[in-house]
Amino acid sequence: MPLKLISHPAVDVDLRYATPDNFTGQVIYQHALAYLHQDAWGALVRAAELAAAQGLRLRVLDAYRPVAAQWRLWAVLPDVRFVADPRLGSIHTRGVAVDLTLCDAQGQPLDMGTAFDEMTEHSFHAATTLTAAAQRNRCLLLGLMTLAGWTHHPFEWWHYNLPQAERYPMISDGSDGALLMGSLG
Repeated sequence: MPLKLISHPAVDVDLRYATPDNFTGQVIYQHALAYLHQDAWGALVRAAELAAAQGLRLRVLDAYRPVAAQWRLWAVLPDVRFVADPRLGSIHTRGVAVDLTLCDAQGQPLDMGTAFDEMTEHSFHAATTLTAAAQRNRCLLLGLMTLAGWTHHPFEWWHYNLPQAERYPMISDGSDGALLMGSLG
């Protein structure tokens, strides 16, 4: 399937699995290109435009994830609350999920109460042990993403995917990761 490289002025990419700055402490992706199915890219653009209207930016932390990378994550944390069992498939391996956060106009991340990939109950959307500012920021991200057509993961404030993600086929391209936003499909 042809790959079209695209970007948006209110979307930054900081793929954490292309660095050791993630819950595994390891580089999972050898390349830093974030891919999304064209339907997911369209929904991300809608969310970015809603964010930009409020002087905010989106920062993508993960998008399409190769199956081999899913196995590496599972090897470190085989907990289905946070990592999909690769035998069943991941929404990320379908190109219709994105992990992201909100940033101010200068690109500074807003306080979300925990770091990306903090695999604890503090990362749950319904966590009330956070500061009021962090709870508001999570609600703001949730509202923007929901208005743009995404659904959320209850245990990860950063994870969003298209509804009925299972209708999208798993993608196996043999690449090992994902810097610029691309579109699959």
